[in-house]
Amino acid sequence: MLGLSPEEKVRHLWKTVEPDRHERIFALLDAARHDSIFPAVMGADCLIACLYREAPDELARAAPYLVEIQPKSAFADWLFRRWGDHWGILLATRARLDDLYRHFRRFLIVKEAGGRRLYFRYYDPRVLRSYLPTCTAEELSTVFGPVERFVLEDENPSGLLRFSLDRGALRTERRPVLQER
Repeated sequence: MLGLSPEEKVRHLWKTVEPDRHERIFALLDAARHDSIFPAVMGADCLIACLYREAPDELARAAPYLVEIQPKSAFADWLFRRWGDHWGILLATRARLDDLYRHFRRFLIVKEAGGRRLYFRYYDPRVLRSYLPTCTAEELSTVFGPVERFVLEDENPSGLLRFSLDRGALRTERRPVLQER
């Protein structure tokens, strides 16, 4: 894409995510997005958690997965090569997998005004980048919980968005991911 080799793309994405030495990087992936995500997650040498409890096989193949990713891991390389495919979001945190699992499960189902229960696909970058700017300070605090920042593709996949909280207000940074040689 845009003249970068896959290796350069992966290196640049890690540099842009910029975890500090105390943070962990997780991906929240949408296995329904592409048939290759579920097998890749199941084969990953990472900590993983399916956000759907005891999902039957067909639902597990389309479920959201929380995956801790490490720099220079085969899974991170595989995932970052697919930047721009709307596969999910990245997040930086000091929290452990089990704490994030409990936090993110809270947002899977929402009720509409009429009381009907709906799945909330907040882990789709197209949804999260539209949703966060509409939140009140209280809602932002709830959504962020233990998350230091969310990192996701921008509308133009050659860029990314970094969302964080600054004294309770949403801070949005746009950064290029892919640059021409």
